[in-house]
Amino acid sequence: MVGLGSAGMTAAQAAPRFGLRTAGVERARVGGDCLWTGCVPSKALIASARLAHQMRHADRLGLERVDLRVDTARVWARVRAVQEDIAATSDSPQRFREAGAEILVGDAARLVAGGRRGRGVSRRLARPDASLAVEVDGRLLRARHVLICTGSRPATPPVEGLEEAGFLTSETLFTLERAPRSVVVLGGGPIAVEMAQALARLGVEVTVLERGDAILSRDEPELTARVAARLEAEGVALHTATAAERVTLDGDGAKRVHAGERSFVAQELLVAAGRAPNVEGLGLEDAGVAVGPKGIVVDDRLRTSRRGVWAAGDVTGGPLFTHAAGFDAARAVRNLAFPGAGGPADEVPWTTFTDPELAHVGLTAAQARDRHGDDDVEVHRMELADSDRARAEDATDGAIVVVTAKGRIVGAHVLAPAAGELIHELALALRKGLDLRELAGMVHVYPTYAVDLQRLAGEAAYARGEKVRFLTRLAR
Repeated sequence: MVGLGSAGMTAAQAAPRFGLRTAGVERARVGGDCLWTGCVPSKALIASARLAHQMRHADRLGLERVDLRVDTARVWARVRAVQEDIAATSDSPQRFREAGAEILVGDAARLVAGGRRGRGVSRRLARPDASLAVEVDGRLLRARHVLICTGSRPATPPVEGLEEAGFLTSETLFTLERAPRSVVVLGGGPIAVEMAQALARLGVEVTVLERGDAILSRDEPELTARVAARLEAEGVALHTATAAERVTLDGDGAKRVHAGERSFVAQELLVAAGRAPNVEGLGLEDAGVAVGPKGIVVDDRLRTSRRGVWAAGDVTGGPLFTHAAGFDAARAVRNLAFPGAGGPADEVPWTTFTDPELAHVGLTAAQARDRHGDDDVEVHRMELADSDRARAEDATDGAIVVVTAKGRIVGAHVLAPAAGELIHELALALRKGLDLRELAGMVHVYPTYAVDLQRLAGEAAYARGEKVRFLTRLAR
């Protein structure tokens, strides 16, 4: 494996179990983006921000609220402590060595391959290629298979003056000693929105600039509108349809973003405007590995155009999630050990970890109507205002939305506390092609948010029953 982030670590643990002699190469630190710049630090930060928000609003639950002042240096120190704990345990290089993988850290890892090359992405079973090798700081590691898992990095938008002014990304935000006093966030995707809410809750003045008409454009619009309203209610200045054109520095060192006739100023800029695959410096072109605009080109078995070379995770331009990368890496190892063993993943669920969380799998309502037609699509909705658990916790700002086509679940969207946990039942139902009404037939624990899903499914069953109630009269 080249790269020991989420995908590479999964492969390093799985491959030895199939009897494969395994080596993993990492240029920096084992753990990759998820541990050092993504999921772990962001969720640790969000946890502190959520508690600060709850303390300020404790009166909603009958407690005395706290006029809290946050020392963000202590918050950032806790984030680093969480990272170091995981690095020393779950993501420790020693753990993978004990599993049977050799772990090498080197600044330069380059694919070296002579001999056979494919044309386009091979559709044949991938036979091993004895001419493959990976060069690491002058050492040549020969291999019959190479799995590239080099991930992605924050993309830099082409904004005049941005590089000169300097900016933060998810890779540098958590290297600070404390939060800046004010931030302008460029972007309206999951990372941008999560960090905007968390920073605002920690006392940072936050402005979000999104060039599109709405934030979180891949989620169900009616729910993203609620997230936007929540951000604004918590003090985030949210500007959609606003494209940054240039950045200048004020006399006091503040950074000013110009967008048309308006400008927005802050101590720091946080760029969260997409990601780019890490394909440079790997020798891919010389080795005959095709690279497209989104990253390394792979087929549905994760084979590249070079026989014996595989790729998984962000570097392929697929779903840019830790769980998707790990799943694909395990699938790639199965396929190279047992050709044809693992097909492509089903719909990949994702969650934006705002408060409340926004989770999604499958199609939005609009996408379902485009694909299946208006007549066959139904949208089933339950408001958390009707949820006993949500009312008990003062968390009624949310909803469960399930999209069906001819009764079968084709999309699900949840805005709720712990929506990231709830979405898995819906993802399984979608994968199995279940009728929504089938979820009503399983007993759910009360009072949970999951039981609200059962109630929604039950309403769909009752509605269907009303259409055929004449049959009950015939049975009398």
